[in-house]
Amino acid sequence: MFSLSNDSPAAALVLSAPMIVLMNRKSVVAILLVAAVPVCAQAQKPSAAKVTKADAQKVVKIISSDKAKTQTYCDMTKLGEQIEQANEKKDQKMVNELSPKLLALGKKLGPEYNALMDGLQDIDPETEIGQEIESVLLDLDRLCAR
Repeated sequence: MFSLSNDSPAAALVLSAPMIVLMNRKSVVAILLVAAVPVCAQAQKPSAAKVTKADAQKVVKIISSDKAKTQTYCDMTKLGEQIEQANEKKDQKMVNELSPKLLALGKKLGPEYNALMDGLQDIDPETEIGQEIESVLLDLDRLCAR
């Protein structure tokens, strides 16, 4: 692992939630989850409600029905991949440069997205509900592949 100062944007990105390192799409979803945590912390009350598959479906519908939000999500996916590559190369400078951009984009996706990301921090991605929600969110990735 690499060291970060506690007040850097990258610290908020990397240290605010456990990094889930999975393959391809799963890693992109994980990066977006981690990136949303600081945004969610500002947008949510201390006790966030449990999220459901229906919450994820609602977010997918909101984002996929708005071209600007879809593009924002796709831009976040690309930035998330770049941050993941920078982490693998231990390129802290690049992580610090890209992290604020990712956080700014996350804010544009709206409170429902941010609430979902906040609630996902309490869900194990290996559980049935975690897998169901991840499956729903992967529909957003398919929009970016077009």
